[in-house]
Amino acid sequence: MRWWDIESVHALEKELFPDDAWSRGMFWSELAHARGAGSTRRYVVAHDGDRLVGYAGLAASGADSDDAAAVGADVQTIAVARDQWGTGLGARLLTVLLRHATDFECTEVMLEVRVDNTRAQKLYQRFGFEPIGFRRGYYQPGNVDALVMRLTDPSTSVTPVQGTENG
Repeated sequence: MRWWDIESVHALEKELFPDDAWSRGMFWSELAHARGAGSTRRYVVAHDGDRLVGYAGLAASGADSDDAAAVGADVQTIAVARDQWGTGLGARLLTVLLRHATDFECTEVMLEVRVDNTRAQKLYQRFGFEPIGFRRGYYQPGNVDALVMRLTDPSTSVTPVQGTENG
């Protein structure tokens, strides 16, 4: 993702997540941490021709630490245009994020997903993510809980566990 993608990313963000969409400023802030030697973020986009149809982001923590056990990552966002659902684009975006987590030498990857988003939960489970808890009222408005999921050793999970690519 580059600065010139932000308008298209933000438009898709508002379409998919109208009640809790990230602002343009949030994307700008994330991109500021995605460049240079000390970068801790990776954001990617997917296009179908000239149209942006998906994006995803990862934040690494502890990447500069001498303690490799302290290196983890969080999937910040994955979004796929509705007309691309079921094409495998979500799985491809997640694969890229897990490769970046491996490049950061992360020992685990965490994420939150809405408890009512079973489509995304199934995608994450195919990659080996396991539920480890809940964050009550995490998504606003609506006070919707988040399921917290974790993947240990992302270097072994850059392809879906069951070999499916639907996402």
